[in-house]
Amino acid sequence: MDITSFDQFELNRQLLNAVADLGYTEPTPIQQKTIPISLGNHDVLGIAQTGTGKTAAYLLPLLMKIKYAQGKNPRALILAPTRELAIQISKAVTELAKYTDLRHVVAYGGLGPKTQIETLQQGVDMVVATPGRFMDLYRAGELVTKDIRTLVLDEADKMMDMGFMPQIRAILEVIPTKRQNLLFSATFGGRVERLSGEFLEAPVKIEVTPQASTADMVDQVIYEVPNFRTKINLLEHLLTQDDAQRVIVFARTKTSAENIYKFLTRKVFEPNQVRVIHANKGQNTRINSMEAFKEGNVRVLVATDVAARGIDVAEVSHVINFDVPLIYEDYVHRIGRTGRANRTGRAITFVTMMENYHVEKIERIIRMTVPRQPVPAEVEITETPFDEEQEMLRAVDEQRRKEDPTFKGAFHEKKFKNTADGRASQLAKVKAAKKAASRPKSARPGGPRPAGPKRSSSRGGKR
Repeated sequence: MDITSFDQFELNRQLLNAVADLGYTEPTPIQQKTIPISLGNHDVLGIAQTGTGKTAAYLLPLLMKIKYAQGKNPRALILAPTRELAIQISKAVTELAKYTDLRHVVAYGGLGPKTQIETLQQGVDMVVATPGRFMDLYRAGELVTKDIRTLVLDEADKMMDMGFMPQIRAILEVIPTKRQNLLFSATFGGRVERLSGEFLEAPVKIEVTPQASTADMVDQVIYEVPNFRTKINLLEHLLTQDDAQRVIVFARTKTSAENIYKFLTRKVFEPNQVRVIHANKGQNTRINSMEAFKEGNVRVLVATDVAARGIDVAEVSHVINFDVPLIYEDYVHRIGRTGRANRTGRAITFVTMMENYHVEKIERIIRMTVPRQPVPAEVEITETPFDEEQEMLRAVDEQRRKEDPTFKGAFHEKKFKNTADGRASQLAKVKAAKKAASRPKSARPGGPRPAGPKRSSSRGGKR
């Protein structure tokens, strides 16, 4: 039976009213498939790209099952890899449970635990947490886990990439074994598969899109650029176009993000039009920056991948990958920040010589070739500084060595030639060549042989 309305699910009126208030009319594919299975108490392995409505897909049946406030101890636990995603999930809980008396707490690091502990002491029905803070609160004796009957792992692939596996195993040791498990991920690599095998029991696998697929509403393009300075020039050009109304610029490192932010506030925009978020920024600063961006008060948000999965803004017009991500699945999550809620978006990636290697790997994962475009004629293409060029050549050699361990590399040879030993070796070769050239032909290796008795070419000849 096709499900075309939330009224077709076995949800109570409180939840349906909240859904209506949010303007949701027709369930998304992941919601159509997940909600009935989850209400039936089955374990679920959901593979769905970001922006498909998976948060509501697991929250609605979860809220339906716990229904109303009861006791002091939590009965459901949702784990998320980043503070930003935990906050986003908490906001969704607040919106969907608005007509119920259900209580929840969101627990994450970066802030003191005092307020979180006070909320827990008053009694909660659900905990949304990052793994580290959850274990901190448990070890402090502030979290009683004996009543937890549902566990959700959101963005499981990111959990693996961020090294949360030991903490997840520790959490599984301290919560009841008799429970329902739901695991969601945008990708389904070997590590996620092993994790699912470890704690899911006969799960129903729900895959609404091919693994690691990119949003259909996103127009992707690559610009091949020679160096950092040209990237900056191209970024300035793109951000001053009329259609770049709300843009997220992703950088690989905190240093790069800060440099981009400083350039934009100095040369392109008023300081209040640009914000930067990364791991070194305080939690309140990060929250305030994202809220300002969501409300449209900030035009450009510069971020590292710490924010790639925690931003849910429907009107993001562009995502610009200033640097290619080294965790390839993050490309999917980055560009998933645009093209949300049936709106179109543009994802632009800047690629240098040393980043081409990573782009090829990403294209294999997303099963498509991202189209290339020439850098616009108005953009100044600068000469690559010597140090930056050497760094890229080293990186390219290292990449080729990964594919072929016997590869020495052009940079290796060039570097050797520029060392004292290399120069001495070259000089010795030149001297040897000159000496060989000055010898009479008869004395050179391979020159005419002196006359002597002929040898018989016949095996049967006399000896």
